[in-house]
Amino acid sequence: MGTHKKGKGMGIQTYTRAAGTRKTPQHSPIPGRTDMVLNAAGGYVFEVDKWGRLDRFLILGSEGGTYYTDERSLTLDNTGAVRACLAEDGKRTVDVIVDVSDKGRAPKNDPAIFALGLALKTGDEATRKYAQENISKVVRIGTHLFQLAEVVESLGGWGRGTRATFARWYAEKGKESLAYQLVKYRQRNGWTHRDVLRLAHPTPNALLGWAAGKATVDDVPIIEGFEKAQKAGSAKESAALIREYKLPREAILTEHLSDVAVQDALLVDMPVHAMVRNLGNMTKSGLLVPGSDATRRVITYLEDVARLRKARLHPMAVLIAQRTYARGQGLRGSGTWAPVPKIIDALDEAFYACFANVEPTNRKIVIGIDTSGSMGAGWGNGMSSGLTTYEAATAMALVTLATEPNSMAMGFDSHAHDLALSGKQRLNDALEYMRNQFRGGMTDCSVPYKWAAVRFPGAEDFITITDNESWAGDIHPTQALVDWRRFSKGDPQAKAVVMALTATRNSIADPHDAGQLNVVGFDATVPAIIGDFISGATAHVASNDR
Repeated sequence: MGTHKKGKGMGIQTYTRAAGTRKTPQHSPIPGRTDMVLNAAGGYVFEVDKWGRLDRFLILGSEGGTYYTDERSLTLDNTGAVRACLAEDGKRTVDVIVDVSDKGRAPKNDPAIFALGLALKTGDEATRKYAQENISKVVRIGTHLFQLAEVVESLGGWGRGTRATFARWYAEKGKESLAYQLVKYRQRNGWTHRDVLRLAHPTPNALLGWAAGKATVDDVPIIEGFEKAQKAGSAKESAALIREYKLPREAILTEHLSDVAVQDALLVDMPVHAMVRNLGNMTKSGLLVPGSDATRRVITYLEDVARLRKARLHPMAVLIAQRTYARGQGLRGSGTWAPVPKIIDALDEAFYACFANVEPTNRKIVIGIDTSGSMGAGWGNGMSSGLTTYEAATAMALVTLATEPNSMAMGFDSHAHDLALSGKQRLNDALEYMRNQFRGGMTDCSVPYKWAAVRFPGAEDFITITDNESWAGDIHPTQALVDWRRFSKGDPQAKAVVMALTATRNSIADPHDAGQLNVVGFDATVPAIIGDFISGATAHVASNDR
């Protein structure tokens, strides 16, 4: 055998290291892969197609930007994806918007409203008409209507089609439903019904005349109750009016809202969203205390799965409520309260209940939680959640840990670390634990495969929860997966799911590998999609996010 002299050329290895496809540093594209792009952190990844980006935007939004990308740039990029989808297939785009919004898949409805506004103002004639026909499936309450008004105002104003769209929204409401909207949502973000009516010119009726301040209404109970409540002389009188007319809190004088009797009356018919948001206030007022009737009522509501799903209560809203309530203080520091432990437990259960039903696959699953520097940025889809991205990732990991008895979680940046997480933990306890596990290092999404070789050699599948800004590794994640399939003691057909937590155009999942799948974090349907994919009940569909 010949000898190799240090400092001389490496012969054939020089070429294989540069052009081989088995192991490529992440700062370079895999040789021959022309579909790889540079991400914001300087690593090469795969580009998600426009339909996948549409899903990401509708579910994750772009408010707040990401660790690497400012809010405006991210919004413009996602707006371009929405426009591209509209240009290719307007009906399909509207159907996706409606599906995400109407099924409560997203934490917030704002991105769907914005995308629907784009369809109404920039789509072709058939798309605009189709969007008009579906307005009430996305724009369900007065707040949504005012948000859409803001969108169309920014996109060119009020043409005939726009006016017809808003007129349709009012016309499709029944008498009692319309009256409730006019009372509960009188104004939001600088818009009132009077402003919209002036621009939209819907067919006049007595209720719309009342909203515009030009008529009186005598035969609609909620209107009568509202007008009496605006003149109530005491909190006791307000409480009685709430019970008699089923008034929402927006109908009550501000100075009466903190009264225990008023809050007790409001709780009887309070919408689930409002109840979850106001748990701290109700506890602070003394209404919610251990063993009280009101506390039992709240717990009953939170345990009613059908009620939660009918209300489209998103798990993210529950997570934020649980986090805030257990803390005993609002994010803005407006007073403190002593949390009721049984309400914290009920919020835990409600979080899991708000996801689609999930059947365990009983597969051995590695759940890799990215704890690199970019994951320390704030997360929350504009919801003022107080959560970081890695904490949001932790919450999603708990869903799988709770349903999959053979799953195991680990954390990684450019190195791996074990995590003492269990699906039986309280959400708040797990999130507090993760605060001390955040390493903030460089990002290498190939690490879970290396960790599994030592700590979980029988692993069969992988879920990586990340912002996809991987760059620091000596091998691409997709190459590490291929190596796992070839050499590990686990499943030679191991599947990999990549759960995106930011609305960028990048992914570490190879779109040409049928065993890899992109999903969008905090899509309420994701656990069921992952379960079906891993168990083989559904096949991978191109490179689109699911």
